[in-house]
Amino acid sequence: MLGISSARGIAGFMTDMHAPFVARCYELAHKSYTEGGCPIGSVLVRDGQIIGEGHNQRIQQGDPIAHGEMDALRNAGRQKHYRDTILYTSLSPCMMCAGTIVQFGIPHVVIAENRNFGGNEDFLRDRGVRVEIVDDARCIALMARFIAEQPALWNEDIAEG
Repeated sequence: MLGISSARGIAGFMTDMHAPFVARCYELAHKSYTEGGCPIGSVLVRDGQIIGEGHNQRIQQGDPIAHGEMDALRNAGRQKHYRDTILYTSLSPCMMCAGTIVQFGIPHVVIAENRNFGGNEDFLRDRGVRVEIVDDARCIALMARFIAEQPALWNEDIAEG
């Protein structure tokens, strides 16, 4: 791993290992955006395979906890443990999602972007979670576009509405 650690990585750079999963997060975020929802996508990976994926569906389902990370975990179904998984997310996790990551013992989180919303990276790191931020340009642009177009929905999503 070159240049990516628990600090911000080189802008636009990510390892080959992360690229397909970050790309899938973007696709899921874009799906949510086209449905009129918040553009946040997430995948849970074990042994290089996606075992659950999801996207923010708060608006679509009228469900206040249907965040992208929660949807991915729900779609992964029951797991005996999470100690060998990586959670990828298109946007830095909110406190609810960060708490769930800690509760389930997910040891590694790869965040596509935290420029539009600096979530709870320090909270995760302080609890032993390895955090990588890869500054994916697609995810940064999509979230910035959504915030500009739908500020009221964004503020609702982050509980500032």
